[in-house]
Amino acid sequence: MRAVALARELGARMVFVHAIPERRGTVTRFRLRNPLKDHASVQATFDQIRTHYSDVEIETIIATGTVEDVVSRTARDVSADLVVLGLHKVRAVLDTLRLTSMERITLAVPCPVLIAHTAGSQQYRRVLGAITFAPASAKAMATAGHIAPKAEFHAIHALQLPLKDKLSNAESEDGSTMTQTALLRDAFMRLDGLPDMDLPEIIPGGVHEVLQFRIQELKPDLIVIGSASGRKSDSLGNYARDLMRAPPADLLVAKPC
Repeated sequence: MRAVALARELGARMVFVHAIPERRGTVTRFRLRNPLKDHASVQATFDQIRTHYSDVEIETIIATGTVEDVVSRTARDVSADLVVLGLHKVRAVLDTLRLTSMERITLAVPCPVLIAHTAGSQQYRRVLGAITFAPASAKAMATAGHIAPKAEFHAIHALQLPLKDKLSNAESEDGSTMTQTALLRDAFMRLDGLPDMDLPEIIPGGVHEVLQFRIQELKPDLIVIGSASGRKSDSLGNYARDLMRAPPADLLVAKPC
């Protein structure tokens, strides 16, 4: 389990959280479903986990409520530094109409979220950041540096060039989009807390195409993104949502500090 492995490596306290929906016992297939029985079953599983991973400090919390409410409340109560989630169960129709639980949790919790896509427990070896030079990207990269201290770090910025820059050779002129973006990159690299990494690449093109190309080339085991698109810091950008729903590797998402 990725969460246990990280807690062991970092000497961190780990809190397992399980939310039981608020409801009365209901008849399902002619049997009465009892929430108290659900609670006992989850507690038994947690007890087994604590026994198996006796070298890690593990606390378990079972609470009634929606998963996003329970997880976000617990994260605040314990001053969590990181929330680790498993993959979202795909609901083809509902997912097009509303945010998934995973997305609501990411927006609600006060700390970065790691979506564990792979079952491996090995240390992260190669990290790829898809960054925007915004505060959320800085927070995401700094967090990645803490959870993957021995990894090789790479970062890219997909630059959507305006038509005027595409039709002219203005990329090298002062005030061009490329020049302005390079200045933002320089300011970004002076921020405190970033991991040791080469200068992020600025690559003209759409973020989906640019990131997919680099993923195929580098084969990272952790991808890092900021939560916001740059327009609204309190919402998920479209690309963040796309990656969260079908991550090609473990995915770390962070909001601005």
